[in-house]
Amino acid sequence: MIVDAHHHFWDPTRAAYPWMTDEVAKIRRPFGPVDLAPQLRRCGVDRSIVVQARASLDETRDLLATSAVTDFLAGVVGWLDLTDAHAVQTIAELRALPGGSKLVGIRHQVHDEPDPAWLLRDDVQRGLAAVGAAGLAYDLLVRTRELPAALETARRFPDVRFVIDHIGKPSIRDGRDTAAWANAMAPFSDLAHVSVKLSGMVTEADWALWRAQDLAPYVERVLGWFGPRRCMFGSDWPVCLLAGDYRKVFDGLLATLDGLDRAGTDDVLGATAIRVYQL
Repeated sequence: MIVDAHHHFWDPTRAAYPWMTDEVAKIRRPFGPVDLAPQLRRCGVDRSIVVQARASLDETRDLLATSAVTDFLAGVVGWLDLTDAHAVQTIAELRALPGGSKLVGIRHQVHDEPDPAWLLRDDVQRGLAAVGAAGLAYDLLVRTRELPAALETARRFPDVRFVIDHIGKPSIRDGRDTAAWANAMAPFSDLAHVSVKLSGMVTEADWALWRAQDLAPYVERVLGWFGPRRCMFGSDWPVCLLAGDYRKVFDGLLATLDGLDRAGTDDVLGATAIRVYQL
């Protein structure tokens, strides 16, 4: 089974998405299941996981409701205010909603926080403990700047399943932070409860000129650190449309996996996501 472990739905006509600046005007329109379904069919993708795109419980509720009536949606990674003292109760309330059984993880746009050590705040750590107690995974949306705090957080919570989104967002376009990114990512290899998404790379590369060869060195490093049993495919659709359509992104990733055997490829394309998110 092939699982796209990372994509989004949104409707900017109904809600504000602060990150949708003019630079991304191409994707500043509604995207939903009817738009994604044909892309999945063309690539033979069986199931998918939709991920939050704004800091809103209303969005999480909407995504859960959508998952309840959308067969191909196997899971929802929603948003939760980790600083809320009532996080445990909020998770229970979300799970009681239609589609609540498909809540598999929580995410916050950590890389947008001014404080690079935001994850280490006492109130945030309390919220992460609630996520772990609920048996949910936690997606780490971080760049190189926030990776040290993410590493310390993962060490403090060995029973929480962490997932680093978009391989930690190195600047593939110019490679300016490759060494710092690699130094910050490598220590995660020792933490068996941390996985990584081979996603979001095309929009960190040159949108117009990227090729699979540009992604391959990064994928090779990540696979070397984590192994295929801790790596998973994510399209990051529709964000990826800034740099290429779904098919191009999917084929580009496949080209970087040429060196894997069948079992390793199966892990990256689905088995890892099924295990980590307990689909």
